[in-house]
Amino acid sequence: MSRTASIQRTTTETRVAVTVNLDGSGQAQVNTGVGFLDHMLCLLARHAALDLTVEAVGDTHVDFHHTVEDVGICLGQAIRQALGDKAGIRRYGHFTLPMEETLATAVWDLSGRYAFVFQASFPSPKIGDFDSELVEDFWQAVAANLLANLHLIVHYGRNSHHMAEAVFKAAARALRMAVEHDPRTEGIPSTKGVL
Repeated sequence: MSRTASIQRTTTETRVAVTVNLDGSGQAQVNTGVGFLDHMLCLLARHAALDLTVEAVGDTHVDFHHTVEDVGICLGQAIRQALGDKAGIRRYGHFTLPMEETLATAVWDLSGRYAFVFQASFPSPKIGDFDSELVEDFWQAVAANLLANLHLIVHYGRNSHHMAEAVFKAAARALRMAVEHDPRTEGIPSTKGVL
């Protein structure tokens, strides 16, 4: 069974198309018009071992917020659709990742219920021309549209670029674990019988 999905979203602010293959090899073709987001999405694909295609055109002359958030919305919806009924997956994933002086932890529960906790204090408001606060906005949109619990914690760090990259890589590695097939689990990994 192929675990792939494609999502398109068009608003007055953005046009976004996302395709995901959860059983890929980490290949990415990404063009959002937001250079730092492209960088983060490419490493997300590599570390989550999923194939990802993203094309986005947004009102970046205003700022990057709408584009970043709408890409997150579409990515969350695509992963959710690709997972189907979630039979046989591990469901939970966690990873603590060092990025030079930074340490970050990501924890997923693909529960079908949304909750999001983000604990990170970026020392600079900008990473190049990218607003640091957009890291939180992106992952909030992914979790809300995936209907998942996601906890992201930066334990410490000095460099905002390293901190953002650690968050994306940790989230990717933890997601890889959560969507994996568990050979010891048959059916839905919940006593409720549904996720």
